[in-house]
Amino acid sequence: MFVRTASERDLAAIRGLLVETWHATYDAVYGARRVTEITDDWHSIASLKARLTRPNSEFMVADDGKRLGGMAFASATKDPKIVLLNQLYVHPDCQRRGIGRSLLDEVEASFPEARSLRLEVEEANSPAIAFYEANGFRPAGRTADCGGGSGMPALILEKRLT
Repeated sequence: MFVRTASERDLAAIRGLLVETWHATYDAVYGARRVTEITDDWHSIASLKARLTRPNSEFMVADDGKRLGGMAFASATKDPKIVLLNQLYVHPDCQRRGIGRSLLDEVEASFPEARSLRLEVEEANSPAIAFYEANGFRPAGRTADCGGGSGMPALILEKRLT
């Protein structure tokens, strides 16, 4: 799979990838009904479309020409030296094939002025935490409001970029 910038024509496939990935990952944590509510809000076509034109951000997909295997969205904070990795998801059927690492590499390359890459991750998502730690992220705190407005707790992980 190759990583490229997402476009409006990708939005339905990105939404499908996010819905499937969220159900596979979080149904056991939050229940299927709550996951559907979250994905209907956070991963609606309108919500995804707004990210395409957000300033100081990168929205990318991993594509093999037939399907999207993963996606990532990152944005600079008010301090351009700190980038927030808002989303990095790999379809369950495509995990453990280097797609997440490729997306992460592209995010890092897209923000050459950044000195730190930060993310929030659900504490129960041990495979994601292991992935991020294997790729240089370290614990940097906790939040009681993952993503701002969710009311869901999360770990904050950070990677120093030099």
